[in-house]
Amino acid sequence: MDIPDDIFTEPEDVDPETLANLGPLRRLAGIWEGRRGVDVNPKADGPETRDYYERIEMQPIDPQANGPQLFYGLRYHVHVNTVEEALTFHDQVGYWLWEPATGLILQTLSIPRGQVAIAAGHAERDATTLVLTAVRGQTEYGICSTTFLEQAFRTDAYRIEVTFHDDGSWSYVQDTTLQVRGQDAPFLHRDKNTLSKIAEPDLNPWASILRQ
Repeated sequence: MDIPDDIFTEPEDVDPETLANLGPLRRLAGIWEGRRGVDVNPKADGPETRDYYERIEMQPIDPQANGPQLFYGLRYHVHVNTVEEALTFHDQVGYWLWEPATGLILQTLSIPRGQVAIAAGHAERDATTLVLTAVRGQTEYGICSTTFLEQAFRTDAYRIEVTFHDDGSWSYVQDTTLQVRGQDAPFLHRDKNTLSKIAEPDLNPWASILRQ
């Protein structure tokens, strides 16, 4: 990435309408449900496969600037349950961000077991597939975990591939490469699901104010 000499001046004449400036992320905006999820995770006796359903809410945020760098984005919350119980199976929050000037896409993620990550990729505005990755040890787009997770279930890599479908739904395949303590070979922890929209997104706060 080329860093400009002026790292302080923010863009002028920023469009307040986030939904109109999300590029390929526009198709993620809204509230979604998916009931075809499959999770493959490591257990002491070997891999375990669980079916799950999830709800994902993705709402637009106001434009965000790092000096001259400008992002439009979605704040998201993922809540996952298994078919057989109501107890939370997975909870995750973060942001999907799009930099129109470069095509950079970021996914930040945080889970309440002591892990955060930033995954990155690039895509055209009309892309129908998004691929983002993060690698442990990188200081730009990396993975950070608790001491226990580092020593027992170390996450070495993360990859998510999102595919948009003609009917308005979208699907993902999410691969997390784990080094499980006591096992020689890395374990590929995979989650996949297809989601359908159940509600449209809200306006971002700035756009909502201007329309009042």
